[in-house]
Amino acid sequence: MPETDSSCIYKICDRADWQKSADDGVFHGTSLDVRDGFIHFSDLTQLHATAGKHFAGKDNLIVLEVEVKALQQSALKWETSRGGVVFPHLYAPLSVDQVRRHWPLPLVGGQHCFPEELKL
Repeated sequence: MPETDSSCIYKICDRADWQKSADDGVFHGTSLDVRDGFIHFSDLTQLHATAGKHFAGKDNLIVLEVEVKALQQSALKWETSRGGVVFPHLYAPLSVDQVRRHWPLPLVGGQHCFPEELKL
């Protein structure tokens, strides 16, 4: 785990993808996650930059919050990614029961409007 010892990690995804997963009981990730072989997550300090880099201008998004301790630790890897920063990657499907909370991530004036709980 990185020095910023995160107790929770976050996933941004399309609301429709999450709804389908919620109905199925399992989230296998986005098409990018499936292609890469793991589910991309961010810790709270990385979340806003992830939204800006990978979801700029996209609406109908949702942010999922997952407690690290709820995950199979052998499936969670903290790996170096963009700019040498360490990101959490889950090498397993995510049970919807492992999602602690979720919020809509609306686009307001071209910018994502994060809920108070996720503001730095």
